[in-house]
Amino acid sequence: MILLFKIGFLEISIVNIIDITLVSMLLYQIYKLLRGSVAIKIFLGFLSIYLVYLLVSALRMELLSIILGQFMGVGVIAAIIIFAPEIRKFLMIIGKSSILSNENILQELLFWRKRETEAFNINPIIEASKALAGTNMGALMVISNNSELKFYAESGDLLDALVSKRLLISIFNKYSPLHDGAVIIYNGKVKAARCILPVTERDVPAQFGLRHRAAIGMSEATDTLVLIVSEETGQTSLAKNGKILHNLSFQEVRELINGYLSGNDIDDKFESISVYERGKFTPSPSKA
Repeated sequence: MILLFKIGFLEISIVNIIDITLVSMLLYQIYKLLRGSVAIKIFLGFLSIYLVYLLVSALRMELLSIILGQFMGVGVIAAIIIFAPEIRKFLMIIGKSSILSNENILQELLFWRKRETEAFNINPIIEASKALAGTNMGALMVISNNSELKFYAESGDLLDALVSKRLLISIFNKYSPLHDGAVIIYNGKVKAARCILPVTERDVPAQFGLRHRAAIGMSEATDTLVLIVSEETGQTSLAKNGKILHNLSFQEVRELINGYLSGNDIDDKFESISVYERGKFTPSPSKA
């Protein structure tokens, strides 16, 4: 262990610097994951108690150390229960960034061939969105590029039908038994309709209804692009990674969907126009 310098009785080495840097990065990532939700206050409470525990242990205050030590032992189990949704989201983020997240990766590695994908014409989605927005019919469409989302698809009615303008309009017609919920679109097909999506736990302004909350929640839990047509205003929005672009033109919707399906990084578009952080939205400027 290479000694760099000493601060009083403390000996600082390269390993200590690396350790402190990695812990700082981990705490920052945890903060980014939890910010804007109630969980951040609970996390800060746990962190404060842990720092006090370290302090009283260093000062050899035995009675208080025993009490806080017992609390910290039970606190680990309590933290797992309390932060179960955040832990699940953290693991999903790691899984999405892993090379094994691709469903066909083993087949590609074994047979050394490029995965073939069917052509995906998004014109039916755009045209249906225009028609629905023009008649103020609400819609919620989950567009997935790398997963069939079987767990969410099975919460609704399985269709496995080719995407078409008439099909989407008929599904979201307010008199249709399938209109209440979301449709899941994957590889040019409507996999299911009337699907139940996870609702975000973050604070959302009153102008955004349950469809927007469900879209944000789905984009937080999965690597999908979610299209929302507002029933009240007819405005079209897109959600991804817990962030939303509001009141988009259909040309912008087309470009973002094409970019997402092509595998391009469109996250910067959401960062620059509408950031959903610290529990607040910054909507994009209204268009004439």
